[in-house]
Amino acid sequence: MDHHRKILFFNEEAYKELKNYFFNNKNQVDIKNTFILVDYCTYKHCLPILLSHISSLEESHVIKISSGEKEKNIYTCIQIWKNLEIFKANRKSLIINLGGGVITDIGGFVASIFKRGVRFINIPTTLLGMVDASIGCKTGINLESIKNEIGTFYCPELLIIDTNFLKTLPEKEMISGMAEMFKHGLIADKNFWMDMKKNPMKNKYKNQWNHLIYQSILIKNKIVKKDPKEKGLRKILNFGHTIGHALESYFMNSKKEKLLHGIAISMGMICESWISYKINGLSIDDFKEIKSILSSVVLEKVSNLEIDKLFFIMEHDKKNEKNKIQFSLLKKIGICSYNCQVPYSLIKESFLQIQKSKL
Repeated sequence: MDHHRKILFFNEEAYKELKNYFFNNKNQVDIKNTFILVDYCTYKHCLPILLSHISSLEESHVIKISSGEKEKNIYTCIQIWKNLEIFKANRKSLIINLGGGVITDIGGFVASIFKRGVRFINIPTTLLGMVDASIGCKTGINLESIKNEIGTFYCPELLIIDTNFLKTLPEKEMISGMAEMFKHGLIADKNFWMDMKKNPMKNKYKNQWNHLIYQSILIKNKIVKKDPKEKGLRKILNFGHTIGHALESYFMNSKKEKLLHGIAISMGMICESWISYKINGLSIDDFKEIKSILSSVVLEKVSNLEIDKLFFIMEHDKKNEKNKIQFSLLKKIGICSYNCQVPYSLIKESFLQIQKSKL
């Protein structure tokens, strides 16, 4: 599949085009051979919205899984594949992933493997899903606590962005998605970072967010189109994620409360901005600005013992090369380097920046 798949934004025209996709004979889509993957939350809150736009989808098969990052594993995939078998899915089947990043990640992976690949459509229902997880043709599941260790590059036929779904979300999910939007400004577009600064992390959803969401998607999509298989430039999208994914993985299996992806990535971006200041030319003023904006969310404290455990998780990061942990680091706001190696002592030092109120 080509990575230049179609993104349909915001309005009734998007659903009209989705209808046309179903009923265009060239696509050979059978509604009764279509499967909608949901979790319990999107089954309750989002599926009725989709069916209100395309009532004929009531004839499709709905596959429900439990909600949450813990479901992003091979056992859930097997459960979904068994459901596809029960309903006699074949190579002309279509899967619609209706949900947040977990649903689009796991649904895309399931589609890429089942019968060596069936078609799928992503309809993300969270801000994180809209601006990050569903963009870029990556699919993936976790291997125990290691994030996205198993996955493929496999693109959806269509990507539908409908911000009306955001009205179903709690505020913490909006904050989680905003972290990735701030990241897009930090790595590639200072003007977008400035626009995002006018919208504090704890703002609730407002209609003017459509423009910011649109711009955020364009930034990521532009990077992905230049480097679809992450051989070079696309690695800048990993800024904040080397430490952030380690934090998310650690908290997933610890006795502490689990961290939402965006909170973990905000912590990662503060740490990695500090490292950028120390070794990659980021100015101290830029670091202070980044920390001031991103630390407006609740940040967890990390002990020395936990830092050692986090370092072990980072050593298994899929971005590593030649047994070296690879970071993407900022040169300045809007410009990012990749394939940067960082000594352990500096990684450890960076965690102190989360807990300090001043430099």
